[in-house]
Amino acid sequence: MSSSSALSSVARIAQLPAQKKSTSFKSRRSSFVRAAKREEASEEVSNSRRDVLKNALGVSAAFAALGANGQANAADDQGVASSRMSYSRFLEYLDMGRVKKVDLYANGTIAIVEAVSPELGNRVQRVRVQLPGTSGELLQKFREKNVDFAAHSESEDTGGVFLNLLGNLAFPLLLVGGLFLLTRRSGGAGGGPGMPGGMGGNNPMAFGKSKAKFQMEPNTGVTFDDVAGVDEAKQDFMEVVEFLKKPERFTAVGAKIPKGVLLVGPPGTGKTLLAKAIAGEAGVPFFSISGSEFVEMFVGVGASRVRDLFKKAKENAPCIVFVDEIDAVGRSRGTGVGGGNDEREQTLNQLLTEMDGFEGNTGVIVVAATNRADILDPALLRPGRFDRQVSVDNPDLKGRIEILKVHAKNKRFEGEVDIETIAKRTPGFSGADLSNLLNEAAILTGRRNKDSITLLEIDDSVDRIVAGMEGTRLTDGKAKTLVAYHEVGHAICGTLQAGHDPVQKVTIVPRGQAKGLTWFIPGEDPSLISKQQIFARVVGALGGRAAEEIVFGEAEVTTGAGGDLQQVSSMAKQMVTAFGMSDVGPWAVQDQQSGDMIMRMMAKNSMSEKLQNDIDVAVKRIADEAYVMALKHISDNREALDEIVEELLEVETMDGARFREILAKYATIPEENIPKKVEMWANPRLQNAIDGSEFKN
Repeated sequence: MSSSSALSSVARIAQLPAQKKSTSFKSRRSSFVRAAKREEASEEVSNSRRDVLKNALGVSAAFAALGANGQANAADDQGVASSRMSYSRFLEYLDMGRVKKVDLYANGTIAIVEAVSPELGNRVQRVRVQLPGTSGELLQKFREKNVDFAAHSESEDTGGVFLNLLGNLAFPLLLVGGLFLLTRRSGGAGGGPGMPGGMGGNNPMAFGKSKAKFQMEPNTGVTFDDVAGVDEAKQDFMEVVEFLKKPERFTAVGAKIPKGVLLVGPPGTGKTLLAKAIAGEAGVPFFSISGSEFVEMFVGVGASRVRDLFKKAKENAPCIVFVDEIDAVGRSRGTGVGGGNDEREQTLNQLLTEMDGFEGNTGVIVVAATNRADILDPALLRPGRFDRQVSVDNPDLKGRIEILKVHAKNKRFEGEVDIETIAKRTPGFSGADLSNLLNEAAILTGRRNKDSITLLEIDDSVDRIVAGMEGTRLTDGKAKTLVAYHEVGHAICGTLQAGHDPVQKVTIVPRGQAKGLTWFIPGEDPSLISKQQIFARVVGALGGRAAEEIVFGEAEVTTGAGGDLQQVSSMAKQMVTAFGMSDVGPWAVQDQQSGDMIMRMMAKNSMSEKLQNDIDVAVKRIADEAYVMALKHISDNREALDEIVEELLEVETMDGARFREILAKYATIPEENIPKKVEMWANPRLQNAIDGSEFKN
């Protein structure tokens, strides 16, 4: 990093006089140079220690081998024999003249004897004999039998004792040294980029060190220009970045920099992308870590890592700390059981203290992301810790257009394709969905040997993302006809029931596990759904089973409606227990915000038997009324059903406009069920209420 670029970077952080900025930068740079030198010195010391240990282990191994050899030599020279002989047998051998040599040790109480053994073919054998003492008679007998004997003092055995001790300690030394080298090797390179000497890793001695990745001048390749469709969230973060670059503009009027910003939203909406943009725009040191990296199997490690992270952040203030998936450590306290929960709560307590405790964290901004804000601890969400909570939801039409423009920069489209048309066909898609859509369309275009992306590739890519790859088309006449009646039954009931979403298309082309699909166009704001709309979706979901029963008879209904019936049960139960849309009462009997399974089970068990029975009765009543309505729609429009099915069997895919054209000849379609604008492809995965459109085995 050149001095001019570093100076300009520091100038963006704080508006100080030139001399002070230069001094501040030089001091900071010198501190980092000293840290780098300390790191190199530490690494050299570590390497030297490792070399010393290796040499010591080598010497130990050599001494162990030497000890073994020494012991063997001592056995040869000083009588450390491998076999023993009783005293009586020794006297018997002595009388028979078979004893050739005797070496006496330990004041004559131990003898190493060389004797001719008849069992070994009269070969000389060295044995150890325990003597009661050396009497004059025994020595006289040695002389009579011409036995070569000698006495040895204890001082002569000192070397053997040392070698024996070293041999006994060799294996423990090798074991301890090997374990030490293993831990040093596994933990020596655990630090993140730019962090001094192994911050974490697998070294047990460094468990308490933070694993956060540190960047002095982050180069993420992402700026605010690359973030689209989330204007409100981007504006909040642009203010934070401006505060870091020009703090005097805000401090002059008494404003304080926010201590924390919490990004909340479903997956794929761009929360992490926003954090990367902040790192690329702010020009200040940036720490990034995942919430799961705080917690380990050892108690107290998480809290230690939090302390270490904020210690380094304060040393480099002003800076930004980004914690992704903070719900891994910030879950509400008191909702779990076990030692792991205690460790997580200790980590959370330390995080609360560091963010807004007695000492404070001046100049450190914490940015966190989660898609489970409902389970976070209230103390973590209060002002002073996370001053701002920024909601990052799925983009609206304008947001989708902006996101598609960003991802379409390097792609070639046919003249008939425009970004607004694609945006209108993708309500409910997240930013990640839109990026994946254009990428899949480009891949499909290349597979078909085309030069540019057409609407056909866009439509096929939507189908693949939503429903899966196209399967083998149905050839069995009866099965194909049954699937066609089932899907058209969904479409007719949904179209004729007031409040239902308009039909986008009906197809009997298998995709994924679905043998056929009926897609409906969801509204731009799926968060506000009326009782009429939910009931209409229940009726539409039962349309497939109703068509099967009326056309083929009750005995011929199939398992294809299994998924539809599960959706019906779920929607009807939510109407009763969550939305208060039944005669049970305008109140919720289950907590939709509770993220803890134990708490939900306790809430369920707290209901009386009568209340549970009333809920079951109300849910069944809604499903029965909806099925009666579905049967009526099908029976009253049997001619329209047959005509639409006949054409669908030929074309296999029918768009919503053609479907409504045929149906309008036989029935009056409610005005709200007719789309006013360009038909849009729906994403059933992202709808709050299921339309009951899939026919599965």
